[in-house]
Amino acid sequence: MDKFYVITNNTKDEKYEVTKAIKKYIEEKGKRCILESEQSIPSDTQGVLVIGGDGTLIQAARELLDKKVQLIGINLGTLGYLTEIEMQTVYPALDKLFADEYTVEERMMLRGSLPNGKENIALNDIIVTRYSSLRLISFRVYVNGELLNTYQADGMIISTPTGSTAYNLSAGGPVVEPTASLIVLTPICSHALNTSSIILSVEDEIIIEMGNRRENEVEEAVVAFDGTDVLKVRTGDRIRVKKADETMKLMKINQVSFLETLRRKMKGN
Repeated sequence: MDKFYVITNNTKDEKYEVTKAIKKYIEEKGKRCILESEQSIPSDTQGVLVIGGDGTLIQAARELLDKKVQLIGINLGTLGYLTEIEMQTVYPALDKLFADEYTVEERMMLRGSLPNGKENIALNDIIVTRYSSLRLISFRVYVNGELLNTYQADGMIISTPTGSTAYNLSAGGPVVEPTASLIVLTPICSHALNTSSIILSVEDEIIIEMGNRRENEVEEAVVAFDGTDVLKVRTGDRIRVKKADETMKLMKINQVSFLETLRRKMKGN
């Protein structure tokens, strides 16, 4: 690999000191390195280096989805489940990329559609949650057209395996091996005894239908894709979620297992 594109979170590398050092190292090795601040991504880019944290990598993956490029993260954040390279190992890691000593993991994504025709894609999760009010929201969940359950809750997390270590984990959902093919539903603070997560097939279509508040007041909620791109919904609206055709291509240079990574990250917290 010898053609790189670098995306930097400038809140984590404010003066671009890390970014410039990485660019210098790559070019000293006779490779090409273009920064996002210099120009848009060239069509012949072979690898994208994302400097920041998991959130930066997720945003980059979504923005570059149509480019079908391979990405790898350099961690300047905290946990870093997705950003594999730490600063103390960045140059040996780059050497491995130069020598094509890496593998590529295909990470599944979700596509969500709203009644107004708007739709978006998420790598981690699609979340339906309350809008402005402190009251619980009412909604029904259907799987392949069949009613699964009716909820009074703060919301629902629809998560990929990659996103299982994000909000899903904080809400008490299960941790899933990231290359698995399945979908996790985790209610948020459900006002019922049945608050368990539900694991569904990757082929299933999920529909969340917004209900009414008490006394037939209009229910209002929001749908967020990977914590951004927030869209408003209300009573009667249906949010359709299914596996996206697109995938994220994540480069891996270490032979460290997911379980070892999970053990290390959780021990640190």
